[in-house]
Amino acid sequence: MVKIFIDPGHGGADPGAIGNGLQEKNVTLQIAVRIRDILLAEYDNVSIRMSRIGDQTVSLTERTAAANTWGADFYLSIHVNSGGGTGYEDYVYPGVGSPTTTYQKNIHEEIIKLVDFLDRGMKQANFFVLRETNMPAVLTENGFIDNANDAPKLKSSSFIENIARGHVNGIVRSFGLPKKSAGTLYKVQIGAFRVKTNADHLAAKAKAKGFNVYVIYKDGLYKVQIGAFANLENAKQLAEKAKAAGFEAIIIQE
Repeated sequence: MVKIFIDPGHGGADPGAIGNGLQEKNVTLQIAVRIRDILLAEYDNVSIRMSRIGDQTVSLTERTAAANTWGADFYLSIHVNSGGGTGYEDYVYPGVGSPTTTYQKNIHEEIIKLVDFLDRGMKQANFFVLRETNMPAVLTENGFIDNANDAPKLKSSSFIENIARGHVNGIVRSFGLPKKSAGTLYKVQIGAFRVKTNADHLAAKAKAKGFNVYVIYKDGLYKVQIGAFANLENAKQLAEKAKAAGFEAIIIQE
């Protein structure tokens, strides 16, 4: 069992970087939750823990201590940049070798394949979470929150989905995680559109009501989904919750 510790940067009293109507703590949590959900839904032999699952204040010491105590195999810290630049970059602790640098390379390459960000390269830095963790650790900086080109992308559910998927693909490649055996997956869908902006608008409404929402492009449509389950009853419960919130929810089998 591969133990992955996912750390959404900032949270609670610490909003992180702020710009263009976004707070870093919210974007990092959205990315991290989606990474967790994809890994657990689609892959075997993986266990996930997170430094926070909501808007909590968690110190850097608490984050690294939780991962160390658990005995994680890999520590992934999710951040969003600021300071006038643009694009994606990631970091490992200075002087580390393989497997950490291999994991960094895998994640970096898989993210760049899927997102329309300037490639700022693979870097090293003496960040606390990279220094104080006992396992290989990578910190990703996913765009610049104060950049007029990057920020609109970070507001797009489909773009966040691609960022998360890139992280997942890099982790899968690094640890050789096996795909779950084929079986029926019940997805709760609240809309499907030919125009992406319409899908993003509905996704924003669902997110505002507390749903973990993502947009996928399939069969010529942008589909707005809020969950995927192996158990039909779990999907039905979420669909009813969505209907009660005013959405036209349907369950799709794949």
